[in-house]
Amino acid sequence: MINPMQQVVIAVRKRDSEAVITALQDAGVLHLRPITGGPLSTGSLAGQDAQSRREDERLLARAESTIAELGAYRPAPAPLPAQGEWERVVEDAAGPVSTLARQRQDLQADLDAEAAYGDAVRALARLAGGLDRSRRLAVVPFLLQPSDNLADLDAALASALPERYALATETVGVNRVGLIATLRGDRDAARGALGRVRLGELRLPGRLDGMPLSEAAAELERVRTGGAERSRRLTEDRDRLAQAHGPLLFAVRDALKDRVAIHDVRAVSARGKYSLAMQGYVPADRVPALTGALGGFGDAVSYEFHPVDEHHDAAVPVQLKNNGYVRPFQVVMGLMSLPKYGTFDPTWVVAVFFPLFFGIIIADVGYGLLFLLFGLWLGGKARRNEGWDLSFFGAYVPPATLRNLSFVTNVMAAWSILWGVITGELFGTLGEHLHLFYVDPNLVNNLWGWTGIRAEAHAGEEHYGLIPTLFPRLETEYFSNVALVFALLFGILQVLWGWGIRIQQGIKHRDATHTWEGLALFGGVLALICMAFATQAGKDFGQFTNFANPLILVMYLGFALFLVGWIRVIRHFPLLPIELLSQGGAVVSYARIFAVGLVSAILAKLCSDVGWSMYERIGFLGIILGIVLGVLLHSFVLALTLIGHIVQPLRLHMVEFLNPTGFNAETSPAYNPLRRLSPTSGAGK
Repeated sequence: MINPMQQVVIAVRKRDSEAVITALQDAGVLHLRPITGGPLSTGSLAGQDAQSRREDERLLARAESTIAELGAYRPAPAPLPAQGEWERVVEDAAGPVSTLARQRQDLQADLDAEAAYGDAVRALARLAGGLDRSRRLAVVPFLLQPSDNLADLDAALASALPERYALATETVGVNRVGLIATLRGDRDAARGALGRVRLGELRLPGRLDGMPLSEAAAELERVRTGGAERSRRLTEDRDRLAQAHGPLLFAVRDALKDRVAIHDVRAVSARGKYSLAMQGYVPADRVPALTGALGGFGDAVSYEFHPVDEHHDAAVPVQLKNNGYVRPFQVVMGLMSLPKYGTFDPTWVVAVFFPLFFGIIIADVGYGLLFLLFGLWLGGKARRNEGWDLSFFGAYVPPATLRNLSFVTNVMAAWSILWGVITGELFGTLGEHLHLFYVDPNLVNNLWGWTGIRAEAHAGEEHYGLIPTLFPRLETEYFSNVALVFALLFGILQVLWGWGIRIQQGIKHRDATHTWEGLALFGGVLALICMAFATQAGKDFGQFTNFANPLILVMYLGFALFLVGWIRVIRHFPLLPIELLSQGGAVVSYARIFAVGLVSAILAKLCSDVGWSMYERIGFLGIILGIVLGVLLHSFVLALTLIGHIVQPLRLHMVEFLNPTGFNAETSPAYNPLRRLSPTSGAGK
């Protein structure tokens, strides 16, 4: 659910403003909203306030850059020194850290140069044979690709420098390096010849540029042999600096952020000569924390609460407040925008239906157990307060997020295992081969015969095992239509539900346009659904006159509601009939649950059948080969289809369900309260 908010206005004497803002930071509940216009000053600070802000921001930037150069993770907290010591603490760390950073940068540049040019430069130094140190002669090095023609270069040189040059090449890896030796006065002519055949002189980067080839080769050799050790020593020096300066540096950085936040609060407030006014929002259940923080200032502070205008105020922030089961699924909702304040929070719907849809699609005990192991692994890392470094994606998942992901994964795994038992699938048909699951035609007919299907035993098949299959989706000869309609029932539920929410929100916000739009499309979609069932998907249009059929009556009532609603909103939505057809397609989109799941099941069946056939044909050796082949095939299939199994249920919620509710059309800012980073109030004063 969306946590209810209260609007608050706070007025304070200017000389007490810093203490009051600090108290608000300690409370950590007030979401500020800028004040613009009016008789008091708003916006950018001026005078001494602006100067103080610049100084604090300069020192904060210095601290931030030093921490970045140290590469230090947050250490154990350290006591915050007095405010007069902050600049000394930062500069004591910044000096040696910046020097070390330059050394590391220079070494890395040398290592990169050695990796890119080392072999080529050493080969060129051998070709030069000391000519690179000559006072009369000049050497021009160059690189040749395999497709370059050396004869063209030789002809260009002969034309530009007849009998006044020497040319030599040597193969290095897949390419060649070459050297032109000529008189110093002819160097530019040699470079021009290179240009005419679309070759260029080799120029070394950084400090190596301009060095004689023999010196550059010696430098790169020293980097090659001693660079790794030098890098290790510099890393050790950085770690020592991080241990020595990190705790105090982080403490001062956090305190500086708090001071800059005070300046930010002043900048978004209304300021007079002797007073300052702030406005913002606070969750209704955190109002006591705010009043407690301000109560100690007596008549130095005046504040007043007002109900928020959820109909017209677009700045009201949103904080989601859900129970213990739903809360972890907010990590899934993080893929979407926040709902608009005063509307519908779909997190609990996602928490119920997303893992259910995933379980129906996977519906395999074996795959479900694999997901369960993965979820338990994530939970173990979270309990050890370890993050997950996904450096190949450029991401790092903190322990708190891992805890939520573990819970979500375990719920998805539980539904997969449950539906795997219902569909009788264990790594495809491995459970059937082991006679753990079996299809009993009589049981299937008793359960699903009312739908018109008829399951019959095939000659030569053995129907026995431990657990009977209740939902045999792999029996495509007779069960596909049942599985398809079962998936579409979720579409009927969610699409109608979405338009029902649209109606409810329109009534709540006294928005007649959206109310009638919702009524029209709710009635129209319901009419299309009734028509599809009554006519058996268009096979019997004679049912249109069968008024004894309640589906036909509901169909006509639904179309009538659509027409009335369309007439009421035709000025705003003239193409509503086209939208109705689109919404009918949205219901059909839920066939993805059936289709994607069936494809997954068929692929898993093929993997297990191939592995089992190895056992039947070869015997004991076939068991080993079958297991290896089955594991490889199942791993490949799961890796190939897993993203689709997750994306399809998400898409059904993001598009088919949430579009009718208006969720994707409007959003509100996230609740981001003013908070203190440094550990103690008033430290350093």
